[in-house]
Amino acid sequence: MSQATDFGNTARLWPAEHLDPAPLTVLLADPQPSVRHWVRAALERAGGVFVVGEAATANGVLAETARHRPDVLVVDPLLGGSGPADVIGRVALVSPGTKVLVLSSADDDTAVRSAIHAGARGYLVKGADAEQLVRGVRVVAAGEAIVGRAIAARFSALVRGGGAEPYPFPQLTARERQVLDRIAAGRSNGVIARDLGLASKTISNRVSAIFTKLGVADRAQAIVLARDAGLGRGEFTGDREQFPYRRETGPT
Repeated sequence: MSQATDFGNTARLWPAEHLDPAPLTVLLADPQPSVRHWVRAALERAGGVFVVGEAATANGVLAETARHRPDVLVVDPLLGGSGPADVIGRVALVSPGTKVLVLSSADDDTAVRSAIHAGARGYLVKGADAEQLVRGVRVVAAGEAIVGRAIAARFSALVRGGGAEPYPFPQLTARERQVLDRIAAGRSNGVIARDLGLASKTISNRVSAIFTKLGVADRAQAIVLARDAGLGRGEFTGDREQFPYRRETGPT
């Protein structure tokens, strides 16, 4: 059973035994050169992190993400006036394996909820110190989620947004979500086809599309990824599978 850890002004939301020490590739995206410079300097001083590029516009983010496919994208999703869901959602399509850490001056409920629901794994408010930033990058790269302490205080209400928690793979269609949940439960394509009343060929095509969007090579990898996100357990709930966001609050 994992224990909670207090990170000062940040809160880790998903427990993990340890963080991956392997070098991480990071892309920076912010309209302000001074912010990009500060983030780059903080990450490079930390070691084990390689900044592969920078972007100042929404289109630039997509182009650089497609080019480098970084482990983590540190982004202010309000680039060029675009909404958080638009930028983050399009990044997920371009590079499904890239984790998104938001670093933004906006900390209102609407901005945070939109970013998390779109697939961001972390949300820090500008003003976070270098240690918090580095920790945020490592945490989201390890598959966990992290938010600033002020946001954590109201996080549960934000992600539920009226009762439904965000789905872990927003790049998937409703039907693909149903298929992935059954894959995670260990069901074969034939069984899934019968469950959903579809042809086996249709399911095969859906499965291929899922693998591409998730950035996995085979069924085994997809199962591991989906189960880590809490899928394939209990009763199937169709298009609104619950996402196990948990917030840790106590000391180690």
